[in-house]
Amino acid sequence: MSILVDDDTPVLIQGITGRTGQLYAERMLAGGTRLVAGVTPGKGGATVSGVPVFDSMREAKAATGATAVMSCVGPAHAVEGLIEAAEAGFDLSVVYIENIPVHDAILMRAYAKAHGLRMLGPNSAGVVSPGRCNLSDLNDANLERGRVGIVSKSGTMTYEVISELRDHGIGTSTVVCLGGDRVIGATYMEILPLFEADNETDAVIVIGEPGGGLEHEAARVASAMRTPVVAFIIGQHAPPAARMGHAGAVVGDDARSTPAAKVRSFEIAGCRVARLITEVAPLVEEALAG
Repeated sequence: MSILVDDDTPVLIQGITGRTGQLYAERMLAGGTRLVAGVTPGKGGATVSGVPVFDSMREAKAATGATAVMSCVGPAHAVEGLIEAAEAGFDLSVVYIENIPVHDAILMRAYAKAHGLRMLGPNSAGVVSPGRCNLSDLNDANLERGRVGIVSKSGTMTYEVISELRDHGIGTSTVVCLGGDRVIGATYMEILPLFEADNETDAVIVIGEPGGGLEHEAARVASAMRTPVVAFIIGQHAPPAARMGHAGAVVGDDARSTPAAKVRSFEIAGCRVARLITEVAPLVEEALAG
């Protein structure tokens, strides 16, 4: 098994005729992802790398059975694209787009939830089950299939953790990037139970960052899991006044939003917590050894 996506997941790209959409179409096809369609209004009947293009999400779903979408449209069309995917009955949407206004993200999250659409992002690096399906900007060449799941708010640090795991001969079952914006769709609380139920995931890495309180919720979920959890919180050694790159990493007046507070939550939950990124893989090895 894997979570969210697998070998049989039929995938669609919103905005497939744009530069980003074309790039991901080529990468998905080269990596074996089952890309069945693309959507660009007004471009129906065209093809991109042999993939048929449709004018609407509803038309594409009816013709191809696609269930998962990677949205590569511009920020101005993000809300419209999400609404169309939700109303067409898609199961999963990866909102790869950056620079979406907060009020638009709030609307998107509410609309997705109301229609049973799981939304990753905005500003999500995506989801990938190595060797099976890739709706992310992680390069297939840098991924190896294994039995460790990752759920993260930071795409960049996810790449670094994957590199550390590979150096220790550890592969991943599924990698899920939630998105780095202040308002996002799916959270740790939704994803961790999926890993807990996955018989091909033997340990889970939670990558968090300063700002907000989602990591505290993750720690509460992790405390009840049989699957061991290793946590790594970004910014533990940053100067107090340092500004992070993500909108979601802005530390407010609430002391609970600091890295130290989040580290403490995971320690109380009984999780292994890495102080440095180089400690993540050894702690995973320890967790897998029982």
